[in-house]
Amino acid sequence: MSSVLPAVTRPRLSRPSWLSPKVFRTEVLAGLVVALALIPEAISFSILAGVDPRVGLFASFTMAVTIAVCGGRPAMISAATGAIALVVAPLAREHGLDHLIAAVILGGLLQVVLAALGMAKLMRFIPRSVMVGFVNALAILIFAAQIPHLLGVPWLVYPLAALALAIMIGLPRLTRAVPAPLVAIIVLTVVTAAASMTVPTVGDQGELPDRLPALGLPQVPWTLDTLVLIAPYAAGIALVGLMESLMTAKLVDDITDTHSDKTRESWGQGVANIVTGLFGGMGGCAMIGQTMINVKASGARTRLSTFLAGVFLLVLVVALGDVVAAIPMAALVAVMIIVAVSTFDWHSVTPATLRRMPLGETLVMLTTVGTTLVTHNLAVGVATGVLTAMVIFARRVARLVEVTSVLDPEGGTRIYSVHGELFFASSNDLVYQFDYADDPQHVVIDMTNAHVWDASSVAALDAITTKYAARGKTVEIIELNRPSAAIHGSLAGRLGGGH
Repeated sequence: MSSVLPAVTRPRLSRPSWLSPKVFRTEVLAGLVVALALIPEAISFSILAGVDPRVGLFASFTMAVTIAVCGGRPAMISAATGAIALVVAPLAREHGLDHLIAAVILGGLLQVVLAALGMAKLMRFIPRSVMVGFVNALAILIFAAQIPHLLGVPWLVYPLAALALAIMIGLPRLTRAVPAPLVAIIVLTVVTAAASMTVPTVGDQGELPDRLPALGLPQVPWTLDTLVLIAPYAAGIALVGLMESLMTAKLVDDITDTHSDKTRESWGQGVANIVTGLFGGMGGCAMIGQTMINVKASGARTRLSTFLAGVFLLVLVVALGDVVAAIPMAALVAVMIIVAVSTFDWHSVTPATLRRMPLGETLVMLTTVGTTLVTHNLAVGVATGVLTAMVIFARRVARLVEVTSVLDPEGGTRIYSVHGELFFASSNDLVYQFDYADDPQHVVIDMTNAHVWDASSVAALDAITTKYAARGKTVEIIELNRPSAAIHGSLAGRLGGGH
């Protein structure tokens, strides 16, 4: 008697999307465009931080390559950034590069810890109006950063920039086979070289490295004093980096209609900063401008573009430094102007939108934009926007609490019904909603349609019962839901007395 063994079905391994020739070409070209755009940015941020341009360029390479493997948001670009440069600049100026690198490594470790503690989940508390303000402020900052490159320059810069803008606006209407920013960069480089034009170039921004980065530890005293010195800067690197990276990841999620792993992105940023510090880089985080070039302008969607951006950057500055140095700044300025214009949420400032939008939402957006522009710090802008939104929300909800009352037919009991959410902002006026002098001897407070959220609300209920008790009257609180009953039962009468 023969038996037939059942066929074993093996699970099919998903084929990476970038193996498709079309996707592969898009990712490679996008990586090249981003690498070209990263070079002047990294050099500028190095100068802002007060370190050699090599430090920013190496940081951009190690951040991009590491986050391509460890990050949770495919196609997002991480590199040396202006926000991190602003955080570490005082440390580099007063104590030198080695202390800066030590702070970067410690900041990376803190990011891994914060990821394990679930900081990524805090993103749910960032309102849409703050996100809109973040995007608009970022667009304005990107545009403003290009203005110095257009002032006090030879007149040839202006027609070159106009030509680049025309290419990037017109070419996509004819074909999207090749990223328009890459075409603009190549055309302007060829034109300026062929015509021997004397215009500002990438090489004018700073010296490009001629060797690969080396692995090593910072030369600092491994003492408690050093830890105390670098800890505040490390905390700044960790918090600013995570906030900008998670906000950028959410923005890319919205653009691509896909979901990303924010927890993985958080610890991935930490790992990338640790690796960057060990290779002598200045640290970094997600770059919204370069990410928009990669995702919106070039159409990239996978980790390959991020990885290749880092690889191309290193190859370009080390092996092809002379070629890269010849790229006119007008081309890169034009690329960033297009990015700024496409990043700005123009719909949010149209008269029709502003008329329909609640005043509080508009105020939150404007606060986020204004604070960011004043401080040049996106993290401070977002934090201020969230705080403003919380205050407006608390004021709005506080007005929704209502107290009604009826007298029972026999006249011996007054029944009060409380409706709404009771918390610190809404419960303060609750004590004034009762008629202590004229109510009968027995009072019932019906909480069927209310919820007690905090100790302030319990203290308000204690104050009400105390005022009635001072007049020889009894109060019965009924129909508390389970969570409200739990907090009321544990705190009632134990908060120092009502008044």
